[in-house]
Amino acid sequence: MVLLPIEASDAGWLSDVFKGSSKADKNPRQAASPNNATVAKRAAPAKRVTPAGRATPTGRATLAGPATLAGPAVSPKPRNVRLAALGPVSLSPSAFKPAGPTCDPAKFRIVVDVGHTAESGGANSARNVAEFLYNHRLARRIEQTLKADGFTETRLLLTEGKARHSLVKRVAAANALQANLFLSIHHDSVPDKFLEDWEFEGKKRYYSDRFRGYSVFVSRKNPDFKTSLAFAELVAKEIKAFGLPYAEQYSQPIMGRHRHPLLNKETGVYSYDELVVLRKTRMPAVLLEAGSIINRDEELAMDSRERQDIISTGVTAAVKQFCDRRWAILGPL
Repeated sequence: MVLLPIEASDAGWLSDVFKGSSKADKNPRQAASPNNATVAKRAAPAKRVTPAGRATPTGRATLAGPATLAGPAVSPKPRNVRLAALGPVSLSPSAFKPAGPTCDPAKFRIVVDVGHTAESGGANSARNVAEFLYNHRLARRIEQTLKADGFTETRLLLTEGKARHSLVKRVAAANALQANLFLSIHHDSVPDKFLEDWEFEGKKRYYSDRFRGYSVFVSRKNPDFKTSLAFAELVAKEIKAFGLPYAEQYSQPIMGRHRHPLLNKETGVYSYDELVVLRKTRMPAVLLEAGSIINRDEELAMDSRERQDIISTGVTAAVKQFCDRRWAILGPL
């Protein structure tokens, strides 16, 4: 075992380290659900729908102002943390300097963006739950896990407003924070042509069990694309290490205008060049589709604490590797 010398420092080395080397439009009818719930030991019950037709969320947070940074909420570390031993992700060894300072987790700032808003909830799940509620809950869990592992400058970003206008506000808020990383959390759906009808709680709903899995997106127009890609690779590999599949459909012609270039066929990293939150942020940026809530089985899995812990643990392990070059060179020590 070889230990490399390190020094406490800020994250200014990150740009130098890596210089060497969406999602379908959602319709109010759309719903996403997970096909494979085997990873979770038990699936939490599906969310109930009130007579007014609105999903009853678990622990909804109050949104305040155009873009709100949620306060700290630290929970115990999840058990059975698995960390994949990785090589230099899709980068040549020359991309890494042989020695130098590592980042200080206490000063390293990650913005965890809650995809969509309460006003524009994104896709509807197979059981008619707004995607925003899934995004908010998982993003909060990721924030808690990162803070519990020492990344105390993690910021949860909640945005108000509708559609594209909210995207502009969240990008402005993220840039103002001068973060080291930007991670936007979403849950997937499918184009309308893949939807089928079914009945849930006596009402007509829409689903598609044809596709499932996570996917990770970056923009080649991000000012630091290479670093964005490196972080995306780490996130994807950590999630895949838990046995979860990635959504392969985005590389297929059947997706039409929702087709995206697949940058890594082993891990499920795609390019989505025109996505505003990836293209306009002034720091490395990644968008994670954690799973498909239009797939009826995967929706139940995404609703479970076990699956949320898997995703949050994988993201935290990826941030650790990104922050400390020894992980990328040697694997976990």
